[in-house]
Amino acid sequence: MKLSLNWLKNYIDLNDISVDEIVDKLSYAGLEVEEVIDQSKQFENIIVGFVKERTKHPNADKLSVCIVTDGESDFNVVCGAPNVAANQKIAFAKVGAIIPNGQFKIEKAKIRGEVSFGMICSERELGISDNHEGILVLDESLKVGTLLSDALGFNDVLIEVAITPNRADALSHIGIARDLTALFKRELILPQIKLEESKEKSDSAAVIEIIDLDRCPRYVGKVVKNVSVKESPEWLKIRLKNIGLRPINNIVDVTNFVLHEVGQPLHAFDLDKLNSKKIVVKCAANGEKFITLDSKERVLKNSDLMICDGEKAVAIAGVMGGENSEVTVDTTNILIESAFFNPSSVRKTAKHLALSTDASYRFERGADYNICVWAAQRTAQLIQETGGGEILSGEIDIYPSPIKVRMTSFRFSRVEKILGYSVPQEEIKNILLRLGFKFVGSDEKSYTLEIPSYRHDIEREIDVIEEIARIYGYNNIPEINKIPITLEEKVDQSSFGDNLRNIFTSLGFYEIVTNSLLEQEICSVFAKPIALMNPQNSEMSHLRTSLIPGMLRTIQNNLKVNEKDLRLFEIGKVFFSKSGERIESFDDFNEEEQILLAITGNVVRTSWASPDIQFNIYDLKGYIESSLSKLIKNKSLRFSIADNYKFLESQFEIMADDKQIGFGGVISTALLKKFDINQPVFVFIAHTSNIRENIVAKHGFDELLKFPKVVRDLAFVVDSNLDAGSVEAIIWKASSNLLHNIKLFDIFQSESLGIGKKSLAFQLEYFDSSKTLTEEEVDKDFRSAIKAVEKQLNAQLRGI
Repeated sequence: MKLSLNWLKNYIDLNDISVDEIVDKLSYAGLEVEEVIDQSKQFENIIVGFVKERTKHPNADKLSVCIVTDGESDFNVVCGAPNVAANQKIAFAKVGAIIPNGQFKIEKAKIRGEVSFGMICSERELGISDNHEGILVLDESLKVGTLLSDALGFNDVLIEVAITPNRADALSHIGIARDLTALFKRELILPQIKLEESKEKSDSAAVIEIIDLDRCPRYVGKVVKNVSVKESPEWLKIRLKNIGLRPINNIVDVTNFVLHEVGQPLHAFDLDKLNSKKIVVKCAANGEKFITLDSKERVLKNSDLMICDGEKAVAIAGVMGGENSEVTVDTTNILIESAFFNPSSVRKTAKHLALSTDASYRFERGADYNICVWAAQRTAQLIQETGGGEILSGEIDIYPSPIKVRMTSFRFSRVEKILGYSVPQEEIKNILLRLGFKFVGSDEKSYTLEIPSYRHDIEREIDVIEEIARIYGYNNIPEINKIPITLEEKVDQSSFGDNLRNIFTSLGFYEIVTNSLLEQEICSVFAKPIALMNPQNSEMSHLRTSLIPGMLRTIQNNLKVNEKDLRLFEIGKVFFSKSGERIESFDDFNEEEQILLAITGNVVRTSWASPDIQFNIYDLKGYIESSLSKLIKNKSLRFSIADNYKFLESQFEIMADDKQIGFGGVISTALLKKFDINQPVFVFIAHTSNIRENIVAKHGFDELLKFPKVVRDLAFVVDSNLDAGSVEAIIWKASSNLLHNIKLFDIFQSESLGIGKKSLAFQLEYFDSSKTLTEEEVDKDFRSAIKAVEKQLNAQLRGI
């Protein structure tokens, strides 16, 4: 947002305040100043000159030698412009001047044998416009020797302010002036509306109908007849040029002026080009085509709100008008549009049309629905001042369901509690009143505040307190010499994630961070997805239901650059819909943090010492055990075969007691094809919350074992579809604390064992860190485990 200080001074008295003070106050108040341009310094040493003589350069056909005076002295100047002539008043850059466009310094120079003591400037060289066909010829009434900045009105200070998306109210000079009145304790000066209206009424000259009230709650129209469309007066052109706008004609320039004055976008229609003198606000048809003011054809959707007349569309609501109703030099009757459009509707339309304008920029952030009539009257007043005409009385104000005034409760005592320092109560009142809040009621504990209609970012008491802190000044926060602290143990919310990252990186994994928005087709593979209300495109239309697609896309990108051997992990949130895509409340979906490990390619690449060794499912199992063993006690973990996931092959899951810690396997060939991946990818997905529940709080040092271990082997004949994890789980439950490790060391299948049978052989390791175990102690535990497996799994002991 570019501000003109001269323009700003119309709404607040800043004559005794320096530019530096204004910049500091705005920055402290959250309106960051990015650049300050002092125009008078830009045109320093550039004056109104007068060409006394012009002769042809003796050594160059296209150059002239001019005698230029500044009113006191004459200067020999070489000029290459074809339109330079004697008796012209021109922009003369004297030796030492710095040309605005290009920032080069003018020095005494010899050009083709003739000495030149300055430069006669074009509009482009001065940065006024792109015109460089010839020099800028000035008005004859200007006094020779006058500084060009004073002569042309370029004596302003321009302030570029970065406006955050929530501060739509600050996208105008009056909006910024309102903040400055609170910061400098001044009064806001609003322009006086004094209309000379005819007896004819606006609603007799035009009709307005709103069909889509959701997208357009309010539409105000005002008619001005018999206007003259012409060049704008100099003051208006200077105002617009200074903030970077190109003057067009008095009607368009007035609408742009009011937009930047008060922040309300407006549009002027040629009333005679509107069929039936009617405005209809409704949505377009799918595929409908419309030519906008920039002469480009736009293809519309049925969600695009349009301004139509009795037969055709004449503007895209809140974005841009159409060629078929634009104001031209032949226009005599004007219909002024001042409306309030739904921000999300304008945002969607501007986004899919890739068309951002000053109007859409403001509407999509939230305009002031209560300023519509005032803005229409202000526009009519300025149109009459600049182009004559007859203002019809009254406005056509279609506002069937007025937007409810927003209120919030406010407690003075809460300010100190939140900010940590005291602000005088009278100071608080003055700040809020100057910002436009109204005290409309109170009880014993709190006041009721009416929130201004232009402050869409204010909803609750905490927002009001933030406004007080912002205006009172963050630099006024008192310094505290002593801050008491307690020494109890604090919970570090980030330590768990940091610990996980350290574990995975120590195993050679690289962390990735992928987009949480995906296309519907991919999301649906893993769970019911949740659709976004306003997606940027079809590829980011739903919240991710799994971390796997992002991982596969990363692998795909790496394969394209021949990086085939990868160990990757990601920690992130996934989202599942419980019923359908429509989300009515927090009960309709789940949000869960997950961890994803993925390996693909080779563990070892061919070298003189060894051939290629590809990753396999057992490598993944090893990484899982290595990482989880640092977090969870090994005894509580159990691997088992799974078959619940369509996108995985060779599936398994890991349980801790009765809760699933995670699951994994090989990504299915069908899913890999969607990402053009032609090598196996092994993945493991863990539930962060379940790991947290089973985590070992503190890791202590285990003293080296002083007493011998006792190792026992045994083998069971079980059903061939039974996994070893099920047997291990029963052995753990049936054993005492003397059992410390179980190792599967053999799997044997043969017809001699019986049809559908297999043999699983385990090695059990017993020890006690405080003594040497006896045979009786080990035997008791060992026999207990055998009996439990035989009973619960109908297994047959094959040997011990």
